[in-house]
Order: sequence, then C-alpha cells, then structure tokens
Amino acid sequence: MLEFKVRGENIEITDAMSEYIEKRVSRLERYLNTEANYIARVNVRSYKEGTFKTEVTIQLPYLLLRAEDTQTDMYQTVDFVSEKLERQIRKYKTKVNRKSREKGYKGLENTDFMVEPEATEDDSEDGLNIVRTKHVDLKPMDVEEAVLQMELLGHEFFIFQDAETDLPAVVYKRRDGKYALIDTLN
Repeated sequence: MLEFKVRGENIEITDAMSEYIEKRVSRLERYLNTEANYIARVNVRSYKEGTFKTEVTIQLPYLLLRAEDTQTDMYQTVDFVSEKLERQIRKYKTKVNRKSREKGYKGLENTDFMVEPEATEDDSEDGLNIVRTKHVDLKPMDVEEAVLQMELLGHEFFIFQDAETDLPAVVYKRRDGKYALIDTLN
C-alpha cells in the first residue's frame, strides 16, 4: 500500500527511526485505496541548533499531500506531520463528498494521479539566481478544485488546466485573503 522512501540530511536514519516513521505514517492507509500503491517520501533534517525537521510527501489521486514540522524531538515532528496529513485527507474527502452530492462528481477513489514535481538546482549565468526548477503535469480541474489543492499544499498560487477551456490557468491568494484567477487566451 504505502512504500516509504526515507532520507536523512545531516542525520543517519536508524532502523528504529525508520520503523517509527513507517508506523506513524502508515496510519493514513485506512483513507487510501487498498488496490493502489503510493510512495511516501520522507525527508528528515537535523540542524546545528538541535532541531529536527521532518517533511512527508504522498502522491494521491488529484491531490499531493505534503506536511512538515520542526521540533527539538525528531519523533515529535513525525507525530505532528502524521496528524497534519490525516487532517488534510479528511478535509479533502469531506469537500469531495460534498461536491459529489452537489454536482454529481465522482469520489476520491476514481481519480488519476498527479505527478509530483521533481526539483533541481540550477544557477543561471545571466545574473538571475534560479535556485529551484519545478516541472508540473497539469491536470484538468475546475477553479474550486484548484483553490482546494492550493490550500491543502499551503501555497500562495497553483497552476492547473482549466477543465472547461483545456488551457493553463493560475489561481492565487491575494493579500486581502481573497482568491484570484489568471487564465489564458487561445
């Protein structure tokens, strides 16, 4: 069901740590389709000031679950991240089910996967310092789904393919807390 890829930065991941991470995060399996396999990418960082940061990313149908937390206890970060991911899944399923009842959409289990963007570091020669490049696979969705995806990821903007026009579009959160849409012309 969940396949774990655990990586440590400035810390060696012991078997005990790996088992604890898998035990806590695998609790999310009860929300997932039992016939599919998912990859949980876990990154644990240790900082000089004695803190630990745990990041977990799991690709789900039309949803990229991601959570991170920083604490002085590595095990506590895993607990908090696991709880954050569980809240994200419940929130998403509640909204999908509500939308399904209102508009007749299919539920979470009948959707395809979005590909998680791969990040690469690149220093440009023209004076701009591009520190990260992401390639995204645009999935067709309506504006409401795009805003939900943006909120679940905790981002300020989200690019997607508008299901009505089949053209790229961007939703973003304005400083006043409202949302805005940038769409493209033919």
